[in-house]
Amino acid sequence: MSRDNLQRPLLDDYYERYLVNQDLPTYVRAVVKRYQIGSLERLALSGERMTRRGSVLALGRLGDYSSNGVLGRALKDRDRGVRTLAENGIRRLWMRLGTPGQQRRLVATADRLSDKQYELVVKSASCLVKDAPWIAEAWYHRGMAYFHLGQYDSATSDCNQALEINPYHYSAASIMGQSYLQANNPVAALESFRRALRLNPNMEEVRAQVIHLQRSLKNE
Repeated sequence: MSRDNLQRPLLDDYYERYLVNQDLPTYVRAVVKRYQIGSLERLALSGERMTRRGSVLALGRLGDYSSNGVLGRALKDRDRGVRTLAENGIRRLWMRLGTPGQQRRLVATADRLSDKQYELVVKSASCLVKDAPWIAEAWYHRGMAYFHLGQYDSATSDCNQALEINPYHYSAASIMGQSYLQANNPVAALESFRRALRLNPNMEEVRAQVIHLQRSLKNE
């Protein structure tokens, strides 16, 4: 056996097996038996391409909010696969903060957002913000609801608070940009969109907005 094979993390084997069978529960169980969260975080930042992908995938399923910084940095990984897995995983981490009861309320608020029950979202998210103001996702949910209700100043304020708590919250930065745009403040919108893109370079719609606003402001 070559020295390279000896040094190859077992995680790579698990991940390659997952790519073939697409059996995520089996992959997660295999990882849990061999790796601690700290080891996965280290590999997500310093491993080879396949190792980083496998680590980021596992962290998205096994980690909690304490892994937010690692996945936040993985959003800007040089490998697109890592970036995509980080984007999918980090949203899961954002929902894993607070007590089990608070997490269930956060899920319920997200469901109401999906159902476009924006006034109910404002009410439920406001209660959660009052009880647990350190949960950035609660601020973001309320900011999203305010945006869809046309209350752009409130949307901007809540999304800004979400970013103060969670500096990796690219979605909050994007909604801030949309809110400023609707409020006819293209300069502030451009700044927010650029911030979102710095956090998550995969946001192609935001990139298009940045290009459009740069051209529009240049021609004024």
